[in-house]
Amino acid sequence: MKQSMEYRPMHLDDGGAELPEELKALVEVMAERVHDEWAQARFDAGWSYGPERNDALKQHPCLVPYSELPEEERLYDRKTAMATLGLIRSLGYKISKE
Repeated sequence: MKQSMEYRPMHLDDGGAELPEELKALVEVMAERVHDEWAQARFDAGWSYGPERNDALKQHPCLVPYSELPEEERLYDRKTAMATLGLIRSLGYKISKE
């Protein structure tokens, strides 16, 4: 695959808006789901758990349940969830729990 030198990822400017309290619990649920989707894609591609990342052997130390991830990795998934919620809100959608 050819890499473009012109590509610049689009950054969402949400004005630094804080998520409402009722959405904060949703962040953790979404973060766990993000991890599960990532892990399933790895498993489907033939990867398995390994104590250290090894691309040749297709082993990765984060192929564990979300609750067993190091905090640094959970934070990465939370940021993805928060960015997704921020995008949804910035586009004018409202999220509510029934």
